[in-house]
Amino acid sequence: MSAPLHLLAYLLAGLGGGFLALRSGIPAAPLAGALLGAGLLSLSGRLEPAAWPNGTRTALEIGIGTVIGTSLTSNALSELRQLWKPALVITISLVGAGLVVGLLCSRLLGMDPLVALLGAAPGGISGMSLVGAEFGVGASVAALHAVRLITVLLVLPITVRLLVGPATPPG
Repeated sequence: MSAPLHLLAYLLAGLGGGFLALRSGIPAAPLAGALLGAGLLSLSGRLEPAAWPNGTRTALEIGIGTVIGTSLTSNALSELRQLWKPALVITISLVGAGLVVGLLCSRLLGMDPLVALLGAAPGGISGMSLVGAEFGVGASVAALHAVRLITVLLVLPITVRLLVGPATPPG
């Protein structure tokens, strides 16, 4: 199968997974479903790894950044003025926990320290796998973050609903 057909197969697997996940009602369902769909196809070993045309990943990341950026409003900025202390505590705690977990995984489980530290770092799969790629360990870091992301997207919404009850729409 040619490279363009491989990409088409991955796109179809991602689309299929994304649309199926939409029916689940979990937050970020399209992202999680697309990740699972394309990831399972990739892990099956039936196709060569995807070779995206130059600039594709960058264009997609710009698109994702734009979507997230457009959700930042004056209300969000106003909330940040009140939330800067918790934001600072959360950030320091997560970075510290990531460093501790990464070092523990490296020492206790025999992982490459670079993979362990970047894999345990708080951050998105795209950003952290790009950082990992700069160090030559992008695929391993992406795999760790994919497991974390899928687990968080599946477990956390249920846990939050159990702890605080169903969400009420704003307004």
